[in-house]
Amino acid sequence: MKTEMVDYFHKDQKLIGYLAYNSDISGKRPAVLVVHDWSGRNGFSCKQAEMLAKLGYVGFAVDMYGDARVGESTEEKMALMEPLASDRVLLRQRIQAAYDTVCSLDMVDTKKIAAIGFCFGGMVVLDLARTGIDMAGVVSFHGLLGKPFDVETQPIKAKTLVLHGYDDPMVKPEDVRHFCDEMTKAGADWQTHMYGNTLHAFTNPAAHDATMGTVYSATAEKRAFMSMIVFLKEIFDINK
Repeated sequence: MKTEMVDYFHKDQKLIGYLAYNSDISGKRPAVLVVHDWSGRNGFSCKQAEMLAKLGYVGFAVDMYGDARVGESTEEKMALMEPLASDRVLLRQRIQAAYDTVCSLDMVDTKKIAAIGFCFGGMVVLDLARTGIDMAGVVSFHGLLGKPFDVETQPIKAKTLVLHGYDDPMVKPEDVRHFCDEMTKAGADWQTHMYGNTLHAFTNPAAHDATMGTVYSATAEKRAFMSMIVFLKEIFDINK
């Protein structure tokens, strides 16, 4: 496997992506963007890019904050996330810059691009789909599902997969239902998998704050990643 940092820009803001791919594979191949949680482009998102590279894809861990900044405390993470969470136009432009960068890579089949996101990143990849972009699909892991108020959802071409904990206090079952109604109205090919007795951040082994509702679940994590693998094979039309 080969990994490298990739500098790209949104206007004057320098962004630093993390690229992972199997250098033994020749020719163009599907690519998957990985969008981090509210912490920033941390080790977890880079490891997901490497995992995707092991599956034969190009993995690209996105930098939504710029200069690969990562928050340590709750206050730092909130300060990094808030400007994008409160301005969904800016958020869309920032993820579009990452998408365009991946499209420019010689090894990437531009007709086979997907994006996955975790928590805040789930909202990001869903907002990318909401632009009406012609991409293969998006996957949200315990993501924030609320529809933006400052931009309209276009007809959705990307297939969508939402992997969600039923007991997630940040996005409750009624919020999931509203999201499903939104996807139906937008003409999306959508799936939602809900895991019982599962809270927010269930894929993060470092999540252990029951008071905040962020708790790791090995069972839900395994089920979610298996669903993602099957979904990617489907949208990329890979028969293995």
